[in-house]
Amino acid sequence: MLAAQKDNQKIAVEVKSFLGDSTISEFHQALGQLLNYRLVLRRQEPERVLYLAVPLDIYESFFKLEFTQIAIADYQLKIIVYNIDQEVISQWIN
Repeated sequence: MLAAQKDNQKIAVEVKSFLGDSTISEFHQALGQLLNYRLVLRRQEPERVLYLAVPLDIYESFFKLEFTQIAIADYQLKIIVYNIDQEVISQWIN
């Protein structure tokens, strides 16, 4: 997890690559970690907002599925989509 600042807002970013054989397993692991990190951050640094960073190709294929969209909405996930090849952030999703 990385601590950073976006404008005047303190953020933390959990970067995931989704390189495993099963995208759904990678998602479950990432979600579990993210929820645990969020619990800790709320107690230690409540002003810091937690983001999950995912590669653009995974976002376009897996994160657009209905199941994933429901999980994002229900868990109120904040997402950063990054382009691996260009090494840039493609999208911030609050």
